[in-house]
Amino acid sequence: MTPVEASPRGWGLSSRIVALSLGLLLLVQVAVFGVLRNSIEKSARSQIAHELEIGERVWLRLLDQNAQKLRQGATLLAADFGFRAAVNSGDIDTIKSALENNGARIGATVTALIDTNLELRAVSDSPDLVSLTATLKLMAPGLSRNPKGSQIALVWGVPFQFVIVPMKAPLVIGWVLMGFPINQGLADDMRALSDMHVAIVNRAVGQKGSVVVSTLSGEALKNLKANPGDVNELYVDGAMFVARSIQMEAGTEVGAGTVTTLLFRSFDEVVAPFRQTQVALAWVTALGVILFGVGSVFTARRVTTPLRSLVSASRRLGRGEYDVPMEHTQRTDEIGRLANAFDHMRLGIAAQQLEIRKLAYWDRLTGLPNRAQFREAVQLAIDRHGKPGDVAQSRMAVIMLDLDRFKHVNDVLGYANGDRLLDAVAKRLAALEIKSSDMVARLGGDEFAVLLTHCDAVEAMAVAQRIVTSFEEPLAFEDQMVDLSAGIGIACWPVHAMDVDTLLSHAEVAMYAAKAKTTVVQMYDPAQDSGSKQTLSLLTELRHAVEHGELRLYLQPKIDLRHSEVTAAEALVRWQHPQRGLIPPMEFIPFAEQTGFVRQMTLWMFDEAARLWRDLQTHTQPLRIAINLSTRDLLDLDFPQRLDAMLLKHNVPASAFCLEITESAIMDDPQRAESTLNRLHERGFKLSIDDFGTGYSSLAYLKRLPVDELKIDKSFVMAMEKDEDDAKIVRSTIDLAHNLGLSVVAEGVENAIIYNRLKELRCDEAQGYFMSKPLPAAEFGAWRERWQQKLIVNRAESGQSIPMPLM
Repeated sequence: MTPVEASPRGWGLSSRIVALSLGLLLLVQVAVFGVLRNSIEKSARSQIAHELEIGERVWLRLLDQNAQKLRQGATLLAADFGFRAAVNSGDIDTIKSALENNGARIGATVTALIDTNLELRAVSDSPDLVSLTATLKLMAPGLSRNPKGSQIALVWGVPFQFVIVPMKAPLVIGWVLMGFPINQGLADDMRALSDMHVAIVNRAVGQKGSVVVSTLSGEALKNLKANPGDVNELYVDGAMFVARSIQMEAGTEVGAGTVTTLLFRSFDEVVAPFRQTQVALAWVTALGVILFGVGSVFTARRVTTPLRSLVSASRRLGRGEYDVPMEHTQRTDEIGRLANAFDHMRLGIAAQQLEIRKLAYWDRLTGLPNRAQFREAVQLAIDRHGKPGDVAQSRMAVIMLDLDRFKHVNDVLGYANGDRLLDAVAKRLAALEIKSSDMVARLGGDEFAVLLTHCDAVEAMAVAQRIVTSFEEPLAFEDQMVDLSAGIGIACWPVHAMDVDTLLSHAEVAMYAAKAKTTVVQMYDPAQDSGSKQTLSLLTELRHAVEHGELRLYLQPKIDLRHSEVTAAEALVRWQHPQRGLIPPMEFIPFAEQTGFVRQMTLWMFDEAARLWRDLQTHTQPLRIAINLSTRDLLDLDFPQRLDAMLLKHNVPASAFCLEITESAIMDDPQRAESTLNRLHERGFKLSIDDFGTGYSSLAYLKRLPVDELKIDKSFVMAMEKDEDDAKIVRSTIDLAHNLGLSVVAEGVENAIIYNRLKELRCDEAQGYFMSKPLPAAEFGAWRERWQQKLIVNRAESGQSIPMPLM
């Protein structure tokens, strides 16, 4: 699932963008609402506290206004001449009548006259004069000390506000006291003035308290009466009222008590305007969420739709469809730049794929199909033909050719002209009159191939002859003429092979057979391939032979011709195959040299010879072992170090070995071979040139190489008995070697005549079947004892120095 695709199991990118955007918006709005709510509540409480503070001042102002009204009435009564006369005369009835009349005029419920001793002299009529008298006596001292003030007192369980005014003539002759109850009317006035509810609670000492006056009603009043104590908040049906208490001292007939005025402000009424703002904000938020959601969906689709297009385009690119341009490349935003980048990538990949395809299927030098394309074409042709015999024309052939002397052209004329030669060959092959379904290809190097569809062996041979004819005209490179020739092999389907790889392999076998036989054109013959079939598993078997001890070390003695002593032996290898028995060296040594496995065999021989060396020594005559080195041994830069490790392993000196090198091995890479030989010579190995006289540059390198010995090839030694020219070559070689300070070994000594002749020519050592054929290493010691015994007998009987053959 791609990131921009929605699926039933998960959210797509567009859904996640919308959800994330809306989630962030809602989170911000919730935070805003939380902050706003806290701010509203804080502001509302602050506003209510301020309003209640103002309400308290209003309430106290109302009480003060009532006190002023009472004080004015009491002052008028105190200044009334008739009332003063009645007080002076002690007319109680007149005094009470005046008190009642003046109190009724200004709304005072209680009026009284107090003498200078603060004793009550007269009071207006009341239902309970005893309680009233006691209360007035308690208040009189306090009011007299503050005639301009007022005092709240509980009378008959009702709070009253009292004031006192002195009556002077001119000295104080008495006090006029007036009071009226703080009743529901005053509370309603407060409610009308301040939009607040008022409740007056009296609390006598030792009592719970009761609500005297209240503008509250219903459930609110009921709750307040249930708990008339200190109230800060009042809840009614979920609505909250915030309260403010105003404490006022009062006196009662049973002792001191308190009167508390509670002002209530509705929290909901204060918050109501803010709630409207919250509702409006909620609507705005809801509308914003809707608009934001629509915008997010539009934005997400604007982002993800191009991405889905790019995903689809990337899938097309993955399928190799590079011809469809990207969408949205005209946009100038990031999506457009991304689409343009994808389009540039598409074009770049298309160009790279085209170039890769060219490299994979076409030869850049000649413009012909390469080996991979040629193989596919052959496979396709086989598939089209179907099973053999289905169609009368279901035949096809492959012609494979390899140029002659192409390496020589590169060496002499240079690689640039070599490339020109290959291009010219490609053009001549392409000019052949072949069908459109046929193909000419360059397989690599100087190897070319032609596919002929619907063609039998006779027609293929005719095409091959046309190729030979086209090559008869030489190529001209500036002032140099180059002759063209090639070895051509032909293999037909299904006669010679049933599958493509076998068909190509058989065509190649026929081509190499043509080059080997110099027949120019060769049709595939199974007999040509029999040798290769036998060697398919030979390398694996050789490895197995080394690892499992199937190789055997053989030794062929070398005799010192001056004393007829056994001084050395040449190490040879034999293969004791568990199924095929003893395999001759010529059946596996060439293959080992060809594959490079001869290096492992050389190391095995050296290790085995070093292991046996001490057992082959005698007290009278040391034995030196000669080991043949191959070209690959000389080209291995680590070869001397490998020999050092084996010498150290078996504690054998390097002088115990003679390393024999053929001239051809040196000539493959003279400089590298010379470097290896110098390093071996420095370590103390004796070096010998094997098969001397069969090479081409022996004398040129002989003076430079650190050799100690020349070994005359057996072809000269075996023929010297009958061919005087070969005898001269042997004699000249011996003289040359001695003049250069080298010893000489002659191999191929087959009889006593050759043995004696070599001794006369002062040859140093000889080996051959006359003395002994190669022996297993375990039998060499016994043979050597017999040789020595025979030598002693011959010398004792006749002084003959030439022994008779022992084998």
